[in-house]
Formats: sequence, C-alpha cells, structure tokens
Amino acid sequence: MSAPLLQVDDLHVHFPVRRGLLQRVVDHRRAVDGVSFEIKPGETLGLVGESGCGKTTVGRAILRLIPATSGRVTFDGTDVFAQGAVQLRSLRRQMQIIFQDPGGSLNPRMRVGSIIGEPLEVHGIVPREQVQQRIGELLTRCGLWPGAADRYPHEFSGGQKQRIGIARALALEPRLIVCDEPTSALDVSIQSQVLNLLADLQREFKLSYLFISHDMAVIHHACQRIAVMWNGKIVEHGTRDEVIHAPKHPYTQALLSAVPEPDPHRRRDRVKLEGMRM
Repeated sequence: MSAPLLQVDDLHVHFPVRRGLLQRVVDHRRAVDGVSFEIKPGETLGLVGESGCGKTTVGRAILRLIPATSGRVTFDGTDVFAQGAVQLRSLRRQMQIIFQDPGGSLNPRMRVGSIIGEPLEVHGIVPREQVQQRIGELLTRCGLWPGAADRYPHEFSGGQKQRIGIARALALEPRLIVCDEPTSALDVSIQSQVLNLLADLQREFKLSYLFISHDMAVIHHACQRIAVMWNGKIVEHGTRDEVIHAPKHPYTQALLSAVPEPDPHRRRDRVKLEGMRM
C-alpha cells in the first residue's frame, strides 16, 4: 500500500456571520465541519454533494486559497498549513486547481499565451527562451493549437476555455489537481471530451485528482473512490462500486435517486428527505 499523497485530518472552515451597524460577529457558519480523507498517488477521489454543502470550500482550503479554522492538511509529508510564504510558493507548484467557471477563471485582458506563460516565468519552470515553445506544447496536449496563444479568452467556446484552464494547471507539472466542478458549466457532449482529457493526462503524468462535483453520473465515470458530503460533513466514504451500488446513508440514496434514467420505460423511485437541513 502506497503512502497517501494528500492527507486531510479534521478540517474545519467557519465563516463569521456579521450583523448590525458595526458589523459585529454574532455567529459562525460552519461551511466545513470536521472533514477527513486521503488521496493516494495517481488516484481520483470524488467529493460529491449538493450546492452549498461545503465541497468547494474544502478544495480551496486545502490549497490555502481561503483560511482554514482548524485541522491539518499534509501533502507528501509536508504540513501545508505550517508553511511560510517562501515554502508555500514552492509547494504551490505541486498543487493546482481547475475552476468551475472556465470564463471567469481567465483574465479577459490577457492573451492565452500570457495566461499560461505567467506561472512558467514566475516559477522558472523553463528558460525564458523556451516559454513560447512550452506554451504551444501545453495547448496542443490539451486539444487546442499553438496559434491559440495569440488570442483572448472571449474568442473561445466554453469547452475551449476549460482546456486553457487545464493547460494552465498543467504548466507547473503538479502532482495533485483540485478539479472544482470542471464540467458543470459545459454541454453534455463537451463534458465527455473534458473528462476523457483529464483521464488521459492522469495516466500520462501520473496525476492525483480531488474531483468535486454535484453530478453522481460524472463522479461514477471519473473517480475510483467517492466521499459524499452533506452540510459540511462527509457522511459516506468508499470505493466507487460500494457507494454507487450499495449506498448506506439516506442522503447518498437520495442523490443517486435523482440521477436521470436514460431508459424511458424505466422509472426510478425518488428518495425524498425531510428535515435533514440544519
């Protein structure tokens, strides 16, 4: 058994609730409330749940894009939350993110070449004279063409923008990528293309994914293990077959019952949950 690449232990993220003229803190919203899991090298863990359950907050807290209230995140034996600015900069090369909104994650005033080339220059991945060549290689590998580097994001479709986002995440040669609903804003036909691209890149570069989604069908296709999240907690965790074919928690059963049935002659009994919101 290989050691985990990413280990998350008892992660909490609480946001203050402010009221009144002076905006005093009167309460805290527990967006993430004691989440623990691990991801092994080359593995994809699916984090699934409805909107607002805290799954995106987990992904961003792991990367320190937002501060965690408490808990411990260990990446390849390194305590992520204990790193200073200099050490964190080096660590960020190893952990990247693909955002949900492919258009909103790209600077509209920058050409695609600058968007992908900026992290290469900041981290000194390749010599300056080789940056343009590397940008072309990344674009080609992600299903675009080298000339796309001279265009602006608004000149591309949603699927092409997401491919640019994937190329940017891949530029620093990371070991872990947080995929934050990377297909939810795309058409169904484009979703399958992006999922296949991510699978190919994982095999080629031996990547590990934390795949965040609300879509059980996508999670079933993309992940080896699944963690089901509800109201800031993980309520069920297991292999893909265990969670999909033998769900134990009522919330998992409700999520699976909401997956559309492709056969019009078959009807799926919907599981309705009452009184399960905090």
